[in-house]
Amino acid sequence: MQDPIITEDVIASHGFTPEEYAEVINILGRDPTFTEMGIFSAMWNEHCSYKSSKKWLRTLPTDGPQVICGPGENAGIIDIGDGDAVVFKMESHNHPSYIEPYQGAATGVGGILRDVFTMGARPIAAMNSLSFGETSHPKTRQLVNGVVEGIGGYGNCFGVPTVGGEVRFHPAYNGNCLVNAFAAGLAKTDGIFYSAASGVGMPVVYLGAKTGRDGVGGATMASAEFDDTIEEKRPTVQVGDPFTEKRLMEATLELMQTGAVISIQDMGAAGLTCSAVEMGDKGGLGVKLNLEDVPQREADMTAYEMMLSESQERMLMVLKPELEAEARAVFDKWDLDFAIVGETIAEDRFLIMHNGEVKADLPLSKLSSTAPEYDRPWVETPAAEPLGDVPQVDPIDGLKALISSPNYAGKQWVYDQYDSMVMADTARGPGKGSGLLRVHGTDKKLAFTSDVTPRYVKANPFEGGKQAVAEAYRNLTAVGALPLATTDNLNFGNPEKPEIMGQFVGAIKGIGEAVAALDMPIVSGNVSLYNETDGKGILPTPTIGAVGLVAAGEEPIDGEVREGHVALLIGATGAHLGQSALLAEVFNREEGDAPAVDLAEEKKNGEFIRANRDLIKVCTDLADGGLALAAFELAEAAGVGVHLDSDATPELFGEDQARYLVACNFDQAEALVTRAGAAGVTIHSVGKFTGDSVKFGSSEAPLAELAEIFRGSFAAAVA
Repeated sequence: MQDPIITEDVIASHGFTPEEYAEVINILGRDPTFTEMGIFSAMWNEHCSYKSSKKWLRTLPTDGPQVICGPGENAGIIDIGDGDAVVFKMESHNHPSYIEPYQGAATGVGGILRDVFTMGARPIAAMNSLSFGETSHPKTRQLVNGVVEGIGGYGNCFGVPTVGGEVRFHPAYNGNCLVNAFAAGLAKTDGIFYSAASGVGMPVVYLGAKTGRDGVGGATMASAEFDDTIEEKRPTVQVGDPFTEKRLMEATLELMQTGAVISIQDMGAAGLTCSAVEMGDKGGLGVKLNLEDVPQREADMTAYEMMLSESQERMLMVLKPELEAEARAVFDKWDLDFAIVGETIAEDRFLIMHNGEVKADLPLSKLSSTAPEYDRPWVETPAAEPLGDVPQVDPIDGLKALISSPNYAGKQWVYDQYDSMVMADTARGPGKGSGLLRVHGTDKKLAFTSDVTPRYVKANPFEGGKQAVAEAYRNLTAVGALPLATTDNLNFGNPEKPEIMGQFVGAIKGIGEAVAALDMPIVSGNVSLYNETDGKGILPTPTIGAVGLVAAGEEPIDGEVREGHVALLIGATGAHLGQSALLAEVFNREEGDAPAVDLAEEKKNGEFIRANRDLIKVCTDLADGGLALAAFELAEAAGVGVHLDSDATPELFGEDQARYLVACNFDQAEALVTRAGAAGVTIHSVGKFTGDSVKFGSSEAPLAELAEIFRGSFAAAVA
């Protein structure tokens, strides 16, 4: 088949600026072949090279005594003692999910699971963070239903519990939904596998499913804005098969036991190109591939298509040649392809052969570690205007406005479609704050959470970035877990716009300050830029996924409120209504500044909670909706009423940070107040859990009536 002629339109469709294409010619000393142009395009696009964000990502704290492996590998790794390690990462599949919701979301789950088991870890938990447009938008229902079905369909079939997540709606996501997928796995600290190739003349082995034409150019598509040609991009979305992935995981973990693996990498974005280049570059080696040996499921595939296909459930490995027979036997047993498709070479070359013909001959190091890097111009987000008067609202009416909104209503409709109990180690599933999992065969438990408040980040990127980390810290603390580390999924609009780049920079600075202060280093992550349609960007959404540990011998905080429990507020009395949920849902106003985050106060209050777990029956952090929503959610989950003393709007609905609502018996409450005084922690009684109604001051409604609104509103909006 004749290669297309390279025209200006072809160059532009591959995502090159004129300057970048000129640099390709400069590197090669000639015009590239069509396959070479595709390879450069895949490796230099935003999705793979992080060319707009690298400068700022380097400023993030990534080290700590608990960190085994920080950013740069398939996933991050932290030590949880006793020779056990947690491997975890979060990644976006935003563009594919908007084009083809079911497969886009499903393959997002599949890709993040491969990142985990590629490193020798068996996946034990999944989460997701989803952002959609307003529910009245004509595309929203289709997106929500397709994405949720895709996540459930893949995760449930693969057999990993979904233990947490979040869903939000805002008009800014009308043209660009966000699908951020998280996975975590367990490995032994002496059984971790990395991707750097080593040794010259070592076989490069293709593993897993066959290569097709699905997903060709997917990484380049993910690095571009959308416009009215969106339907033409449908073929760039991959198709997933969770049953094949399950076999691939078992085969890969079994293969690792043979000692045959030198290095291994999953084929994700840009498929065979990215996996081969990254393995070679990290090992300081070149790679030669013979494409006629690549297992193919479609006839007459070109070199370009094979190199850029993003067909799912595939891996690439550098093999110890003397153990080829043992390795091949494992994949034969699991009925998966095992094909030697090339070798490592000493020269700095990426040599692609197809039926004896040279299709690409490139300096490999120029494709990855020396990809373009930009210091984009940026402007600081202007300080928010002060918040005007917020009228006093009837507190029950305010609560009803929140719990009838799909943003704050119960998400049972979503997580009931996910299997949260598979593997039988889930101690606490979705819907109650952090998910909690037993570390199989031990007395340890892991906690998982995903957090961000995009409206805060838009108003004040620095404080919003800090707040996302602080809320993750509080969510882990509220179940008694020590926060250990974080992964980030940084979703923003077009970085070529200085105001968007300013949002990114501000958020990174806030995240960096918070993870340093709270001892939660960033160990992995993903950047997703160009989330725009027709020039309209999303809300800046730097999602934080976090992992915490309940150590052996410690009890988690995992009770339910019961009749007679005292309600105690740890932290300041509510006052901050800027950018609050109440302001948005009741008054349709997005005004004021984000709440300030005092990181020293966050740490002090969190340490107090964890140190005094013996007195605390139930704990939740205060975030969206403030004290009122937190108290209602605890009451609704247990079927016990709650009576709070105050009816003041700021006290009930303020979203001040570093705060927790705690429930316990009266004598425990007295002891907790005494200990708080000694520790310099602000604490006071705000009411009690009792009866069968929700009462704020003198405003009251039956719990059953409010629970019906809370449990039915989400499905009514999107099902």
